[in-house]
Amino acid sequence: MDESNRYLRIALIAVGIAFLLIYPLMKVWSSGWSWQPGQYEYEQMIVGVYATLGVFLLWASRNPSAHLSLIWFTVWSSVVHGLIMSVQAVIDPAEHGHLIGDIPALFLVAIVLGVLTSRKTVSNRRNDSEAIT
Repeated sequence: MDESNRYLRIALIAVGIAFLLIYPLMKVWSSGWSWQPGQYEYEQMIVGVYATLGVFLLWASRNPSAHLSLIWFTVWSSVVHGLIMSVQAVIDPAEHGHLIGDIPALFLVAIVLGVLTSRKTVSNRRNDSEAIT
């Protein structure tokens, strides 16, 4: 197993587990992970979506190359989610805690998975072109 694949697998496991821990984070650090006032229905939706994504990222960690579209969905949806939340947190002073909570976490997920997946893709293309010649 090449290094880029190993690091991507580790990152997918870490992000998958982190997404499964969204609910405890919302309870332990609510100013950084829950919108105020608390909205039970919103929390259920977010926890359900991210727990599902977490399970699929753990599954993808077994063979990242076979799940590139899921990984790129995670990257870009994290960027979009983080950007929208950034604007909302800046506008609403009650939500400033998100600027040091879940917003940086979303951008970190996007950066780490994006960089590692790009390296994996470049490595695969290099190996494919070497195999052809």
